[in-house]
Amino acid sequence: MANTVDAIAKVETFIISIPRETPYLGPLKAGETINARGYLVRKGNRTIYPSTDMTLLVRITGESGKVGWGECYGIVAPEATKAIIDDVLGPVLIGRDPADAVVIHEDLYDLMRVRGFFGGFYLDALGGIDIALYDLTGKVLGVPVSTLLGGRRHDTLPAYVSGLPRATIQERCDLALEWIGKGYKGIKFAAAMSDEGIVAEMAALREAVGPAIDIMVDLHWKFEAAEAIRLIRRLEAHNLYFAEAPVQPENLEGQARVASGIGVPLALGEELRTVFEFRPRFEARAMSIVQPEIGHTGITEFVQIGRMAQAFHMNVIPHASISIGIFMAASLQAASSLQNVPYHEYQHSVFDRNLAYTTGDMACSGGAYTVPTGAGLGVEPSEDIFRYVIRRQD
Repeated sequence: MANTVDAIAKVETFIISIPRETPYLGPLKAGETINARGYLVRKGNRTIYPSTDMTLLVRITGESGKVGWGECYGIVAPEATKAIIDDVLGPVLIGRDPADAVVIHEDLYDLMRVRGFFGGFYLDALGGIDIALYDLTGKVLGVPVSTLLGGRRHDTLPAYVSGLPRATIQERCDLALEWIGKGYKGIKFAAAMSDEGIVAEMAALREAVGPAIDIMVDLHWKFEAAEAIRLIRRLEAHNLYFAEAPVQPENLEGQARVASGIGVPLALGEELRTVFEFRPRFEARAMSIVQPEIGHTGITEFVQIGRMAQAFHMNVIPHASISIGIFMAASLQAASSLQNVPYHEYQHSVFDRNLAYTTGDMACSGGAYTVPTGAGLGVEPSEDIFRYVIRRQD
C-alpha cells in the first residue's frame, strides 16, 4: 500500500491471568466467594471482579517486523473481546497504515454501529487495537506517543493512592499513613468496603492523615441522587477532595442533580467509552472531574474526551484499572499531553506488582508517575508475562 508507515501484517491477542493472594479491593467479606470461573461478586456494590489480574493484550505486527502493543479492559469474559478482535477487527486491519489510527478507529466504529454496538466489549476491543496502532507508529517514527498527540506537557504526573485494601478502618488508616510517608498527597477509599460506615471512615482518615492530604471517596454507584447529596454533604465537613460515581452510571439526570447539589467536585466516567457518551454529561454539567479509562477508550477517544473536558473547563483525572502496564503507559502518554490533569489514579496493588512484567522506565514513586520515555508507549511486555497466557475451556 502506498504511503504507509508500516503496513499491518498480523494482529494477535493474548488473555493474561496473573494469580494474586488478595483479590482486588481487599480480602473476601462474609458472603463473598470465588466461583468456578474465578470471579467474585462484591456485596458492597454488587459488581463482579476476577480473583486474578485478568487482561487482554493485543500485538500488531507491521510488514517490517516491528511490533505495536495494546491492552484493553479484559477483566471479565476476556474471551468475548478476544473473539471480536480475532474474528472481526483483526482481519480488516491487514494492509492498513497504523499511522492512520484515528481514521482506523472511526472505520472500525462504523463497522458495527448500525447493530447498536456503541460500547461494551466491542469498544474495549477497539481501544486495545487503537493503543497498539499508536505504539507501532511511534516505534517506526522513533518518537513517543505523546509527540504523536501534539507534544508532552508533563514528564511526571501527580498520583493519588487508590484503595486501602485492609480489613478494618484502623488498618486502612495505618496504610494511608504509610503511603503519605512515601510522599503521596492524595488517598481514595472505597465505600464498598466501608462496613463500619462511610462517614466514620472519612472522619477516621482525616484525623489520621491531618488537614493537608487530599481524601477522595469512590461511592461505586450505590445511591439514589438525594441520598448521595446528603451523604456527600456530611463528608464535606471533613474536607473531601472529590466524590466519585455516586449514582448508577446510566442515571444522567441523577448525576447532574448530585453535581449541582454538593459543594465538592463530582468525578465520573470510568465506565464510558466514547466522546458521544461523555458529551451529554458535559452539557448537563454532570461532573467537574472527568475520569476516562484508557482500557475502555483507547488513545483516540481518550484524547477527544480530554480536549472536550478542557473546553468545558473541567479537570481530567484518569481512571486506572487492572492492567499489566501496557494501557497504563498509554494513559500516562495521553495524559501527559493535556493541560488540566491534577492527578492520575494509582492502583498500587495492581501497578506495583505487575511493573515487573514490562520493560522501560515507567514508574510511580514519591507521589508521582514517571511518564515512560522512548519510542511508542515506552514500554513492552516482558517475556515472563507469557507464562500467564491462558485459554479457558467451557
